[in-house]
Amino acid sequence: MIITTTETIPNKEVITILGIARGSTVRAKSVASDFVAGLKNFVGGELNEYTKLQAQSREQAMQRMVDDAEKLGADAILNVRLTTSTITQGASEILAYGTAVKLN
Repeated sequence: MIITTTETIPNKEVITILGIARGSTVRAKSVASDFVAGLKNFVGGELNEYTKLQAQSREQAMQRMVDDAEKLGADAILNVRLTTSTITQGASEILAYGTAVKLN
């Protein structure tokens, strides 16, 4: 599966647009990560627990998008985008989406 943020793929022709492939996940931070983040507020620096949580969330949303595209019979996903939104205090959604296509 080719995944790209571009509209085209060099030396490939889009023969069919299959639709939008999407994948999302909603994650909440934990009490433990909040405690560590609170300590970091005193000394500064990266909030590693939150960075890891966001990275895992992005990967899961991307994999779900790929799974959705495979169900459509896609060879590639073009114009891939990631968005995030707050669901409730302490929880957010990561959404990955793009155009599922068949290539020649």
